Amino acid sequence: MKRVGVYLRVSTTDQTTANQRLDLERVAAQRGWVIAETYVDHGISGSKGRDKRPAFDKLCKDATSGKLDLVAAWSIDRLGRSLQHVVTFLNELSAMNVDLYLHQQSVDSSTPGGKAMLSMCAVFAEFERNMIIERVTAGMARARSQGKVFGRTKVSPATELEIHRLRKLGHGIIKTAKLAGVGVSTVQRVVSAA
Repeated sequence: MKRVGVYLRVSTTDQTTANQRLDLERVAAQRGWVIAETYVDHGISGSKGRDKRPAFDKLCKDATSGKLDLVAAWSIDRLGRSLQHVVTFLNELSAMNVDLYLHQQSVDSSTPGGKAMLSMCAVFAEFERNMIIERVTAGMARARSQGKVFGRTKVSPATELEIHRLRKLGHGIIKTAKLAGVGVSTVQRVVSAA
């Protein structure tokens, strides 16, 4: 029986790994795999490297130490959005004689066709990430051309004086922000800079 490390990841904290888990546990049961451990990175982007994904890092270490025969993930983009990161991971698994199963792509690296498909999937995952970056960049450029300002707005000297005056009168941070017409973080920034 194959010892399987199941890897689950979602990019934001409001997402869930439940569907990924159910699908992979069902496949493991059907194929007679034993789930050695389930590794979950919750709320971490696939563009982050191994050092920023603790569960993925532990999965890699367990595979290296011989605790796993196969790594199962719901999709290649759960492993990573960077072609370099995914290819490095695939090479590490191959060097350790650890296979990879990707549910959505129906790919099993124990076959030559599966190995070829994995390489293609990694290319498309990075392509998708680059397209997202281009769309976000284009959207921000359009917003800037329409007068939208990004980042912190500068606080005028008059507003700074008003914040200090309100604080000296004994108003709390929230009340000061409301009376001065600025955000709480702006008040905190002005007060801490004084």
